Amino acid sequence: MYKITPALGWNTWNTFTNKINEDLVLRSADAMANSPLRKAGYEYIVIDDCWSLHERDKNGRLVADPEKFPHGMKYVGDYIHSLGLKFGIYSCAGALTCAKYPGSYEHEFTDAETFASWGVDYLKYDFCFHSNIVPPHLLYKRMGIALANCGRDILYSACSWGAAETAKWIRETGAHSWRSTQDIQDCWSSVKDLITSQLHSLEYNGQGCFNDMDMLICGMNGKGDVSRGGCTQAEYHTHFAFWCFFGSTLMLGSDIRAMDEETLKLVTNPLLLRLNQDKKYSQPFMIGRRSDAYPLMAKFLDDGKIAIGFFNLTDGETSAWHSTFLTDEIGLPESTGKKLKLTDTADGTVLYSKNGCFSVPNTAAHASRVYIAEVIDA
Repeated sequence: MYKITPALGWNTWNTFTNKINEDLVLRSADAMANSPLRKAGYEYIVIDDCWSLHERDKNGRLVADPEKFPHGMKYVGDYIHSLGLKFGIYSCAGALTCAKYPGSYEHEFTDAETFASWGVDYLKYDFCFHSNIVPPHLLYKRMGIALANCGRDILYSACSWGAAETAKWIRETGAHSWRSTQDIQDCWSSVKDLITSQLHSLEYNGQGCFNDMDMLICGMNGKGDVSRGGCTQAEYHTHFAFWCFFGSTLMLGSDIRAMDEETLKLVTNPLLLRLNQDKKYSQPFMIGRRSDAYPLMAKFLDDGKIAIGFFNLTDGETSAWHSTFLTDEIGLPESTGKKLKLTDTADGTVLYSKNGCFSVPNTAAHASRVYIAEVIDA
């Protein structure tokens, strides 16, 4: 399997953690299949930690908890596939998972074969309780080779949180995506910290092994097991816009069975998703005045257009900010006789560069502006 764009889907963890069961998963699959989410490209239903019994069976195989999943995992996978969706599951490179269920350490081939027999399409592979003797890159290579030989295409989502210099070796393992951050929490400070952490590792973003900034908190609104007070709608917009701009995997974490219209509109925004699913998948780069507090970035797209993103990470009611850059910084000096026509991805407002420059309008604290810019004659 070679993925040319990041995966889109839903994961149980952010809202439900260990409070998962068959009915929740199947009804969430129904919700995705019968909503604009499916048309927008969301397709994976991923069961995170806490799905198995605490011990393997006599043959050394993982067993789904029969109280939570009475019909077993193949039944769940078959139902999800019947809706035209894809089935994801969770394991860990350690002896135990993060919630202390059996991990896949030294059971990699057995588990990969088990997952394949259940019809699994996506494996999130965590990093808790791992060996301190075996180097991390070998732990992830073990599962990479096991998945490659299990007889089924399974997207390999490595989740080592960027630890042990993951960025330098993860592409060796066969992973299709890699977690570059610590776990997200449903609050602005967490979103800000994760964004800031990525500004100095832009060069590690690449096609075929996508950067994953962790699951989305859009629409959680202070509910769920990672809630730390929630975010404002502007903060959720900045969160989703940056994940799209950066080309992160997009895994919804709210209860999609009860997603409100404002959240649904945000996470199905066609212009933002167009950036995330761009087939060229060029790396973003910094332009204008360099600052972690209000990064201004650009990214080349597959149709010759250019994404421009401004993110105001400063705090306080008086922290509205604007930024200006020379179009020469994206390879378009005034001498070319060209300028930019910029369409705001939020509301469709159209602006133009002038005299070889573009000034982003004042942007409130915690807010953002993302544009798709077309090169036109001056």
